[in-house]
Amino acid sequence: MSADVILTSAGYDRTIRFWEAWSGGCSRTIHHSDSVNRLAISPDKKFLASAGYTSVKLYDINSSDPNPIQSFNGHTANVTAVVFQAEGKWIATGSEDGTVKIWDTRTSHVQRAFDHPSPVNDVVIHPNQGEIISCDQAGSVKVWDLGENTCSHELVPEEDVPIRSVTIASDGSSLVAGNNKGNCFVWKIRADQEYEASEFTPITKLPAHSRYITKCILSPDTKHLATCSADTTIKIWSTHNYDFRLEKVLTGHQRWVWDAAFSADSAYLVSASSDHSARLWELASGDTVRQYNGHHKAAIAIALNDVNLAT
Repeated sequence: MSADVILTSAGYDRTIRFWEAWSGGCSRTIHHSDSVNRLAISPDKKFLASAGYTSVKLYDINSSDPNPIQSFNGHTANVTAVVFQAEGKWIATGSEDGTVKIWDTRTSHVQRAFDHPSPVNDVVIHPNQGEIISCDQAGSVKVWDLGENTCSHELVPEEDVPIRSVTIASDGSSLVAGNNKGNCFVWKIRADQEYEASEFTPITKLPAHSRYITKCILSPDTKHLATCSADTTIKIWSTHNYDFRLEKVLTGHQRWVWDAAFSADSAYLVSASSDHSARLWELASGDTVRQYNGHHKAAIAIALNDVNLAT
């Protein structure tokens, strides 16, 4: 990981903690008004977005001011997902109120909203920046075409089994969704040149865990899939030729693992757990190389941005 690393974690103790990635020390703590469900760092590392109850707060990373510089208000229940557009011009959020919203980061206003029939658990932005993919408690994955302002696809891999997490490859080649039965579903994505939209072909069902999957995430180099679970483990899968083979099981967390993020070079993973801790894993060895202690309740959100903008 590069020296210019932004690493944050948050959770039920209503604090957001900034960590020195290598020393393991906490460099800054922000006291949040409620529990934090999800964190996101802007691509330019200037802003941190925290999703809580009904709102998203935006903090200036380079300021010592503990107060948010912006709030995005409009959801009516827990905000379960927040993600930045590639240039930071807008954010997408998902909520237990059954909506996905897009917000202008300059004005804090909602630009558009999409409806799910049930609580939304996760949202990702396609690398083409023209589609948003969300999943819900009813077991549905929806693809939203921003150009047409409509739902272009609905994928339901396992009826009535909540889908907890979705992740899309950085090259737009595949989509993975993880559900409450511990299964991951993989779709191959092909861009339809004529319609400038994506086509989704189901490839495989991966029985990854015997308990809930809380988070699935593809590595930046697209070579690995990490799955986090209520079984306290993180599993690392090779994605080669869509043949998902288990490479490593990361063990050490004592309770549910809620969230994880890869380093930019795909060599490290950070995770957050109900055991109050966050961890930094070296994937080559599968070892914990740092543990971040300081939360006094479940740590359920983690965000990492160690992209070197100079390259």
